[in-house]
Amino acid sequence: MAAGEEVSGYERVPADGMVKLGRQRVAPGAWGAHRTVGAAVQAAADGAAVSVEPGVYQEAVVLDRDVTIVAAKGRGTVRIVSPHRPALTLHGCAATIRDITFEAPSGEEVAVLLRGGSPTIEGCEIVGRVEVTGDAECTLRECDVRDATYAGVHLTGTSRGVIEECTVRSVEGDGLRLDDSAGVECARTTVERVRGFGLRLGGTDGGVFTDCQVSRSEDAAVLVEAPAQPVLRRCDIRDIGAEGVRVEGLAKWAHSATQVLPSETPQSGESAGREETRVRLDGCEITRVAAEGVLVRGDSGVLLKDCHVRDTKESGVLAAGVCQVELDGVHVADTQGTTLVVMESARVQAHRSVLTRAAANGVHCSGDGVVTLTDCEVSETAFTAVHLGGAARATLSDCRVRETPEHGIRVREQADVLAERVDIERTRMAAVSVEDADAVIRECRISDVDAGVKMTTRHRPLIDDCEISAVSRTGVEVGPGTGVLMRGGSVRKTGSAGIFLDERSDAWIQNVEIADTGGSALVVWTGARPQVRHVTVSRSGKNGLYAADGGGGVFEDCDISHTEFPAIYVGAEATPTLRRCVVHDTKEDLTLVEGAIPVFEECWTNDVVNATLPTTTRGEKLSRTAGGRGAGASGRRPEKAEKEATDSLPDLLAELDRLVGLDRVKQEVSALVKLMQMVKRREEVGLSAPPLSRHLVFAGNPGTGKTTVARLYGRILAALGLLERGHLVEADRGDLVGEYVGHTAPKTQAVFRRALGGVLFIDEAYSLVPYGQSNDFGQEAISTLVKLMEDHRDEVVVIVAGYPGEMDRFVGSNPGLASRFSRILTFDDYAAEELVRIVEQHAGQHDYQLAGDTRERLQEYFDDFPRGERFGNGRTARQVFQRMTERQAERVAEMPEATTSDLTEVRPEDLPLDHV
Repeated sequence: MAAGEEVSGYERVPADGMVKLGRQRVAPGAWGAHRTVGAAVQAAADGAAVSVEPGVYQEAVVLDRDVTIVAAKGRGTVRIVSPHRPALTLHGCAATIRDITFEAPSGEEVAVLLRGGSPTIEGCEIVGRVEVTGDAECTLRECDVRDATYAGVHLTGTSRGVIEECTVRSVEGDGLRLDDSAGVECARTTVERVRGFGLRLGGTDGGVFTDCQVSRSEDAAVLVEAPAQPVLRRCDIRDIGAEGVRVEGLAKWAHSATQVLPSETPQSGESAGREETRVRLDGCEITRVAAEGVLVRGDSGVLLKDCHVRDTKESGVLAAGVCQVELDGVHVADTQGTTLVVMESARVQAHRSVLTRAAANGVHCSGDGVVTLTDCEVSETAFTAVHLGGAARATLSDCRVRETPEHGIRVREQADVLAERVDIERTRMAAVSVEDADAVIRECRISDVDAGVKMTTRHRPLIDDCEISAVSRTGVEVGPGTGVLMRGGSVRKTGSAGIFLDERSDAWIQNVEIADTGGSALVVWTGARPQVRHVTVSRSGKNGLYAADGGGGVFEDCDISHTEFPAIYVGAEATPTLRRCVVHDTKEDLTLVEGAIPVFEECWTNDVVNATLPTTTRGEKLSRTAGGRGAGASGRRPEKAEKEATDSLPDLLAELDRLVGLDRVKQEVSALVKLMQMVKRREEVGLSAPPLSRHLVFAGNPGTGKTTVARLYGRILAALGLLERGHLVEADRGDLVGEYVGHTAPKTQAVFRRALGGVLFIDEAYSLVPYGQSNDFGQEAISTLVKLMEDHRDEVVVIVAGYPGEMDRFVGSNPGLASRFSRILTFDDYAAEELVRIVEQHAGQHDYQLAGDTRERLQEYFDDFPRGERFGNGRTARQVFQRMTERQAERVAEMPEATTSDLTEVRPEDLPLDHV
C-alpha cells in the first residue's frame, strides 16, 4: 500500500505510521461508510470532518464535539428530516455544518436548536425555526431559513449570533426575534414574506443590522421593544403591511421626559453603535408601508441619520408618549398623512432634514410636545406646513417653509413658536397665523403668500427684523385685543394694507419700513392704541396712515411719502398723536373727518401739493374737517371692506325676489322675515318672544342657489338687527374635521368663531356622518357645533346644505340637530325657462344680447338637457353661456370688419353642439 493511500477509517503516514482517519463518510448502503450522520459523529474525533453523500436521512442529529459536517456533492443534495425533536441540536461545541438541508419534524417547528458553544452553519437550508439559546455564540452564513411558524430565527438567553448573507422567508410569525440578553450582528440578510414582524427586537441588546432588507411583512418591518437599542445601518424596508419601524418604550403615554438628546454625532464602528443610549437607524430606506414609516412611543430614544422615509399610508414619522427622537439628514416624502407628528410629551429634533409632499401637514405638534427644526425644509403639503396646538413648543432655525394651500406656520391654543431665519413662501393662506398662542418671529423672510403674519392672541408676540413682501392681502394683521411688538424689518408689495391693527389692539412698532402697498400702509382700527416710532411709509396705494373712527395711538419720528390718497386720514373721534413726523412728495397730506381730534407736535411737510397739516403748532388739537379723496378710502379690514351703511330691508327683499325661480324658498324666507319682525316688536314692548329657531336646512341639488340665498339671509337678519354683521362664512367637512384625536374640536371652534355675528354655511353637511363609520371624527365636529350653537344662540345662524335625502340622514344623526334645525327649505331644480332667464341675466351683465330666435333655440336646448349627474342647474346655465360666448368669439374673429352688433349679439349658431 502506497504512502498516503486511504483505507477505510485509516491512512498511512510515513512519519507516524497508522493514525485515526480525520474524515468520516456517510452513505446509506455503501461499503465502508456510516449509514447515519449520528453514527459518523459518534465515530469522529474532535476536528474530524463528516462527508455526507446525497440522500434523505430520517434522524435527529445531536452534536457535542467540534466536527465539520458537509454535503459531499454540494448544497441541496442532503436532507436531514427528523421524525421527532429538532433535526439538528448542538451542545457546547464549535462544530461547522455546511450545505445541508434540515427540516423540522411534523408538528414541531424547531429545525435547528443551538444550546451552547460556537457553531457555524453555512450554506444550509433550514425548514423550520432556528432556536439559539443559553450562552451559544453561533454564526449563520448564506443560509435559507423558511416555513417556520413562531419565528424564523429566535435568539434568547445570553446567546450571541452572527448572521451574514442569509434569507429568512415564508414565516407564519416573526422573521428574526431577539429576547432576554441575546444579541446579534446581522449583515446583508433578507427577511421577506412573514405574517408577523420582520425583526422583533426585545431584551436588553437589540443587535446591529447592516445592509439588510425587510419586505412584505404583514405587521411592522421592525418592532423594537424596550429596553432594546438596536442599530440599523443602510437597511432597506419596503412593502410593509403596518409600520416600517415601530419603537415601543417602557412608559407608554406616562411620565414626563427628563433625558436630553445628545447633539453630537456618535462614533463609527460596531462598539460605538452598541454604546448608543437609543435606537439608531443610519442610512436606511423605508418605503411603501401601510401605516407610519417610523412610529416611536413611550420613553424611547431614537436617532434617524441620513434615512429616507417615503410612500407611507399614514404619517412619515410619529413620536408620542415621552420619547426623544432625533432626525439628522432625513428625507420624508409622499406621505398620505403628516410627514412628522409629535404628540403627548414627545421631543423631536430635526437637522438638515426635508419633509415634503404630505397629504396632510408637514409638521403637526400637539399636547406638550416639543419640536426643533434646524436647517430643514417643509414643503408641498396639503394642509398647513407647520401646525402647533395644545401646549406644544416649536423652534425653527434656518429653515424653508413653502408650497402649501393653507398656512406656513399655524400656532394655536397654548402653543408657542420661535422662528429664526425662516424663509416662508408660496402659502395660499397666512405665512404665520397665531391664534390664542405666542410666537417670536425673528429675521424671517416671507414672500409670495396670501397673507403675511396674522395674530389674534392674549399674549404679546414679537416680529423682529423680518422681511415681508409679495403678499396678496395684508402684510401684518394684529387681531382684536391683541398686543404685538414689531421692530425692524420691512413690509412691501402687499395687495391691501401693509399693517392692519384691529379693534382694541395694542401694538409697539418701531424701525419698520412699509412700501408699495395696494391699500393703506398702516391702518389703525377703532379702539386700537399703537405706539409707532421711526416707521417709514412710501408708495402706498391709498393712505400712508389710516386712523379709523375711534382709533388712536402715538406716532413718533415717522416718514410718509408718495401716497396715492392723502398721507394721513383721521376718522371721527379718532385721537392719534403725531410727533416729529414728516410728510413729503405726495399730492395731499391730511384728511380729517368731522369730529376727529388728532394732536400734531413738531410735524412738517415737504413737496406736498395740497398741504393742510399743521407744521408749527405744538400740542394743538384739531377738529376741523378737510374733504378729499382720502376720506374713508383706505380703512378696509383685511379680507373684507369696512362696514358700509346697513342694507335696507326692502332692498334686500327686492334682491331676493329678483333671483330666478326659487318660488317656494322666497315664500319661506318672507314668512320668516315677518315672524322675526313680530318677535322683535314684542320684545320692544316688553312681551315675551315665542320660541324661534333661525337655523335652517337648505335641501337641494348643486347649483340651485343655496349659497346665494344664505348670503342674502345673513344680510336680512343684520338689517333686522338680529345679527351684528350678517357676513357669510362657508365651510365643509375639511374645514371642521381634524386628522388626529383632539384635532377636530379646535378646528370647528375656529371656523365657528369667524362666523360670530353672521351666518355659518356648511355645504355637504351630510359628509360629517359618512355611512358605516360610527367612530368618524365628523361626529365630534357635530357635537362641538351643537354646543357652540347653544352657547352663542343669539350671535350666529347656522345653515346646513346638501342633497335632500342626505340632509334628512344628517339631521337625524344627532338629537341636538333635530331640535335646532326644525325648518327645511327645499331648493327645486331649475326648469328650462328659468335656465334661459339665468343665461339672459349673465348676458346682460357682460354686455351681450340674445338675438333673433336665440332664446327659443336656447329653450329647446335646455328642454333636451339630460338631468343626470352632469346637470348642475345654475352652474350649467353659466357654463352654457360661457360656451356660447366662446363660439361667438370664434365666429366673429373670422369677420374682416365686425360691428358693435356683431360683437354683442349671441346667435342660435353659437349654442353648444352638445350638452356641456
